[in-house]
Amino acid sequence: MKAWRTAGFLLALLCLASFVIGYALGDPSTVFRKAATVCLECIGVG
Repeated sequence: MKAWRTAGFLLALLCLASFVIGYALGDPSTVFRKAATVCLECIGVG
């Protein structure tokens, strides 16, 4: 049972590290820009 708890903790730590690295590299602005472009194309403006 302790192995599962350790594995879960390591997985959560890896996810958190990936989130922090992505945020530091500017991924949120990239994702928002792409989403806005897709939405504008859907309604026929872009």
